Amino acid sequence: MGKPRVVLVVGTRPDAIKTLPVVIALQKEQSLETVLVSTGQHREMLQQVFHTFGVQPDRDLGLMKHGQSLGELTGRMSLALDELFKELKPQFVIAQGDTTTTFVAGLSAFYNQIPFGHVEAGLRTHNVFDPFPEEFNRQAVGLFATHHYAPTELSASNLRREHVADEKIFVTGNTGIDAVLMVAEREPQTWFPEHAGRVILMTMHRRENWGDPMATCAKAARQLVDEHPDTLLAVPMHRNPIVREVLEQELGGHDRIHLIEPPEYARFTKLIQRANLILTDSGGVQEEAPSFGIPILVLRNTTERPEGVDAGCAKLIGTNPEALLSEGTRLLNDKVVYSEMSQVKSPYGEGKASAMIVEAIKNYFA
Repeated sequence: MGKPRVVLVVGTRPDAIKTLPVVIALQKEQSLETVLVSTGQHREMLQQVFHTFGVQPDRDLGLMKHGQSLGELTGRMSLALDELFKELKPQFVIAQGDTTTTFVAGLSAFYNQIPFGHVEAGLRTHNVFDPFPEEFNRQAVGLFATHHYAPTELSASNLRREHVADEKIFVTGNTGIDAVLMVAEREPQTWFPEHAGRVILMTMHRRENWGDPMATCAKAARQLVDEHPDTLLAVPMHRNPIVREVLEQELGGHDRIHLIEPPEYARFTKLIQRANLILTDSGGVQEEAPSFGIPILVLRNTTERPEGVDAGCAKLIGTNPEALLSEGTRLLNDKVVYSEMSQVKSPYGEGKASAMIVEAIKNYFA
């Protein structure tokens, strides 16, 4: 009998960021064989992350195709992963989060009766259409996962309410914190050296915010910059043309608004550290910013990461432009309010999640 083979599947940039610390930890474990598979759901952005962590996939399925629907992507990915699992015959499959890649990897493992470990398990909004399709993906995976690696106690309690047995739940902290702390230690700060004032970071990309919600938030962010002459707005633009068109139309042509290409992960980490305020609909940024004491205004109507809101380091404001302008102004002008949010301890862990996941896997095979 050879070593147990553990296959880890990634498809998007967040998948890779939160999975590669687990890959690196598993590769150090002599009793296990590790195989990293990329579906290529976000091909160019994945390569940036692989380069940052010095890890390359053992298999690249190259499934990215311009303009494909969720149904087409799901079908093509299902066939590819089913064939791959039959070839590799893994003893354990791991995927992270709530992407189409994670859902299909879990489903393919289930169909092949392979134990499946879900990293970042138990996040819930309890509305399968918000966010769409992510909430469905993570709830569906929760039905058949062998191991649920919950980032927080709240995530674990969500799973228990869904009748997941305690012995299948492991509260590990979030692997995204492992990643962001690992990178922050070694990357120099090079953002906006000519700007002595404050920096606002804005990221928007979620499907439910396409169109009017994104446009109105962008207009409000522009007004916020206009009303605070010492501020600079940095906006990394998602590669999706639907997103880029709106951001370019509403935010272009301003001398203190920088529309930039998505930075590779290490530089984006330093951009978070450089920021004084963050406006975002990103789940990963909601987790990463509290590690550096940066207040967050969450541009969504719901969040599966309420721990930050409950702790006080994030505020859920939706996509109402008046709320963005008023809350942003409050944080920029009121030092007491700003200090209260910036000094909250991160509820998402201390960077030890990957080691705890590896220990759980070793114990499973032991």
